[in-house]
Amino acid sequence: MTKLKLTTLAVIGVGLIGGSFSRALKAADVVQLVIGYDFNPQNLAEAVHLGVVDRAAASYAEAVSNADVVFLAVPVRSMTSVVETCVPYLPAGCIVTDGGSVKSELVSSCEQLMPDGCFFVGGHPIAGTENSGASASFAELFQGRRCILTPTKHTNQKALELVHSLWEVAGSKVECMDPLTHDRVFAAVSHLPHLVAYALVHAVAGSAEDEENILAFSAGGFRDFTRIASSDPSMWRDIALMNRLPLMSLLDRYQHEFNTLKEKVAAGDGAWLEDYFTTSKRLRDEII
Repeated sequence: MTKLKLTTLAVIGVGLIGGSFSRALKAADVVQLVIGYDFNPQNLAEAVHLGVVDRAAASYAEAVSNADVVFLAVPVRSMTSVVETCVPYLPAGCIVTDGGSVKSELVSSCEQLMPDGCFFVGGHPIAGTENSGASASFAELFQGRRCILTPTKHTNQKALELVHSLWEVAGSKVECMDPLTHDRVFAAVSHLPHLVAYALVHAVAGSAEDEENILAFSAGGFRDFTRIASSDPSMWRDIALMNRLPLMSLLDRYQHEFNTLKEKVAAGDGAWLEDYFTTSKRLRDEII
């Protein structure tokens, strides 16, 4: 089999995900040149300084005009407009892919925008930290982590195979999933937990008004549970809004569970609480 090798990769959004994707492919020596473009000029300059990308582009046109693959790592509500801006400058045969956490609306829109001879493949690496920016990126971020690709009946098979190979080279275990299924699954296992973490921080911070320095006493449980509330706020704003229908259904379910729990605590029903906690522990233990 011919060794995988890209001449030029364009990374739009050189933060944790885009920067780590670039670092991983550069470390594996599968790309000759990485051109970066970012909304934040200071972050882009840092990416060049750190070697995350080889060259900074001053515009979308400069970034993508010679690219074999364009990787989008921008907030999900911005992706369609970014693709629309890039489309006139995409060279023949270019593959556009992304790392966004919401897929159905995005994949449908971007597939329709692709000119003849260019291809879109939806993707979502299941990896990250609470940190952001080029300086937070590292080549090992995707090692042993899943990456979900979301092909449709319109997806070009060769483009899908190349993107699949790139994520394998980056260290990911690659799986394919229908875009709608993806959005329902990740509303449950990713998007809902982030909203719960944000809400918990607000709830405890509100208590701090009555109990001086309460946050100073936060122990490991609170810090571990709310770690993801340190994630990029603009990114999670976009995810919550773009995947709001599956998320609303889960928020209703969560609210029902929480109300039941509240009622049992108020009633002093220790037997119910222990059984409820035991079931939760068993389910959690099975996951890990």
